[in-house]
Amino acid sequence: MYKKTLLSCVAGALLATGGIAVAKESPYSDPEPAIEYRQKSFSLIAANFGDLVAMLKGKKEYDAAVAQRRADAVAALSHLPLEAFAVKGSNEGDTKAKPAIWSSWSDFEEKMAALQSASTELAKVAGSGDMDAFKTAIAATGKTCKGCHDDYKNK
Repeated sequence: MYKKTLLSCVAGALLATGGIAVAKESPYSDPEPAIEYRQKSFSLIAANFGDLVAMLKGKKEYDAAVAQRRADAVAALSHLPLEAFAVKGSNEGDTKAKPAIWSSWSDFEEKMAALQSASTELAKVAGSGDMDAFKTAIAATGKTCKGCHDDYKNK
């Protein structure tokens, strides 16, 4: 219950402010809080996306309003993690991030942009009730996640 309330509050705050712009420089100067921030951001993305996948698979009843909120949250949250990767030293410590992120920064940024784009498209169709479009958008968004995880995340 707490997790869903937290997710709703974060998503609501993001939507109320009209989204967020990714900063060119991170507000973090220490690696530990930056690592924690991006891990929590990804956890929120996963929780919201997981609900959408469960609806698609019939493990949860499809509810257009809930699907729309979850997709809007994924789209907004997809802009959060990148700036925390830019913090010096955040490639070390309690992280599953592979060193390839920093040695292939441009590719990593492109993959994060692909997540942002795909999740924005997902948000356009999630609450429409068009299950074919929903399925296509879920698959496209999931593909961006997998592509980045395969190259840039230790298991």
